[in-house]
Amino acid sequence: MPGKYSGEHVDVKDYMNAQYFIQTAVGTPPQQFTVVPDTGSSNLWMYSSKCKSIACFSHSKYDASKSSTYKADGEVFDITYGSGGVKGFVSRDVARIGDIEAEMGFGEVTSASGASFIASEMSGILGLAYSSISVDNLPTWMDQAPLTDKSFSFYLHTNPDASYMVIPGWDSENWGIIDTHPVVEQKYWALALKSVAQGTKVIDASKYKAVIDSGTSLLVGPKELVDPLIQGIRVRKDCSNVKNLPTMSFTIDSQTYTLEPSDYVLSITQSGVTECLLGVQSMDFPAGFNYFIMGDVFMRKYPTYFNLNDNTVSFQVAK
Repeated sequence: MPGKYSGEHVDVKDYMNAQYFIQTAVGTPPQQFTVVPDTGSSNLWMYSSKCKSIACFSHSKYDASKSSTYKADGEVFDITYGSGGVKGFVSRDVARIGDIEAEMGFGEVTSASGASFIASEMSGILGLAYSSISVDNLPTWMDQAPLTDKSFSFYLHTNPDASYMVIPGWDSENWGIIDTHPVVEQKYWALALKSVAQGTKVIDASKYKAVIDSGTSLLVGPKELVDPLIQGIRVRKDCSNVKNLPTMSFTIDSQTYTLEPSDYVLSITQSGVTECLLGVQSMDFPAGFNYFIMGDVFMRKYPTYFNLNDNTVSFQVAK
């Protein structure tokens, strides 16, 4: 991979442009796990050898008895996601991404509910959001990693182009910074969202924060914003009308980021058949959940540099 990195270059596996995975190693000797690097949560967890749920039978499991660096903890571990939940207990061990290792507490998951855990290739999740939302107040992997530069960046692409991460830092040889935005709430990577737009139709979004979330495949927002944003947009399954659809744009602080139809329409190929679908979803969020989740659909167009040193997020463009 060409490029100038200030840190570790980590390969990212792309599963049908719907999920992205990295490899992490836990324990001594290292046990390998396929995990989602998730900027929308803050805990590391993986399935335990003690797990009896269906999802655990088809995925790698952590076996504490085979690690010389394992330390027992036992605190209850319980996380609920939008697509299901996991339960288990806290253990402590060494977790590595590439050559960077951190001694930390993580969840050993003994039960998982939700079809998404069965279908996904992941054996766990590596949370990269702020420790303020960490279950059991466990320090994050970034907190515990012995790095002077507490930052990382994602370069998510569409198959077959290779995706990758840089930890710490960013790929300054191949990419330039469009703009840098302050994090306005240090829970998720939340930025000040000003407006969203379909073509020239602008919708005020100043009550909401843009959450940059590598663990969410789509753009997911409240009905108040998304319904007018996608009004009239109908994606044909055979992809024949994609080029005729309008642009979408998102203004964060004073910078506007535009998505072309080819950016926000997902093209999925299975068994030799390609279908297109809209990569923007409207949801009934609970009261007080004033976020617009900017998932992989957005991050593919705008590679993202997350900087814990000064609590900023920068979006990039190819040089």
